[in-house]
Amino acid sequence: MTYTNLKRTGLAIGLVVAMTQTALADQTWSTIQERGVVRIGVNLSGLPFGTYATGTQRPIGFAVELAEDIGKKLGVKTEVVPVVAANRAVFLQQGKVDLLIANMTVTPERAQQLDYVPTPYEQLGGALVAPKNSGFKRWEDLRGKTICISQGASFQQPLTRDYGVQLKAFRAQSEVLLALRGQSCDGVVLNSPIMHELMRQPEWAGFEIPIGEDLVPADSVIWLRKEQPQTQQVLDRIVRDWHGSGWLLEEGRKYQMAASPMIVELHERYRDDPRLSTPVTP
Repeated sequence: MTYTNLKRTGLAIGLVVAMTQTALADQTWSTIQERGVVRIGVNLSGLPFGTYATGTQRPIGFAVELAEDIGKKLGVKTEVVPVVAANRAVFLQQGKVDLLIANMTVTPERAQQLDYVPTPYEQLGGALVAPKNSGFKRWEDLRGKTICISQGASFQQPLTRDYGVQLKAFRAQSEVLLALRGQSCDGVVLNSPIMHELMRQPEWAGFEIPIGEDLVPADSVIWLRKEQPQTQQVLDRIVRDWHGSGWLLEEGRKYQMAASPMIVELHERYRDDPRLSTPVTP
């Protein structure tokens, strides 16, 4: 075979491979690559997960940095789209975002509607914040009390089913906290790292986290639409690399988040795996 024919054959094979990869790529992956941007929904209600830098509209926080690193590893830009518990799943289903890194833990109900990356990036439970001297020592002490939560939070069922509380649900975290300050509820339950960060602020000196045990800790994962296998597989490799390299542990320390036993265990599991080369592809 002449060099010219060999070159033509090589080009033809390359074209077939590229066409095959395109045909096999799921919609989310194709959209991200064509756009050159991955749109990721992040809850910017407060640190450690996400907020805006003082005096700017620049998102910062633990979840923001995870979102930005996904863009880097995919070789595209990252657009952080603000979401709250009440609209995050809808934004994903409607295609307003490609992915969610929004403090959203795995539940059977959510898994019926959406898919998620198998390897979790964190484990989250709920923490109760109440006025000091509230008398709460155990979750059972909340029976008959009025507790405020965010709409769409996974804490609703265990609070009502297991502990018999009266719930008030609000669209945004800021509204939940305002209700607590306005004495519209006996306490609030939100994600534990957010509550511990809140307790470091001087303006919350009159409140406390009276129960040391988190409510229903569950795996916090990256969510995507159903039937997106290539995107799901690539993201799982990225999350495993975060664990193995120790980067997630470093990010947690940066934002004063206590490492859950699961995070430590996953670091040990993946620490000897080869590090990813970028850009990561299916």
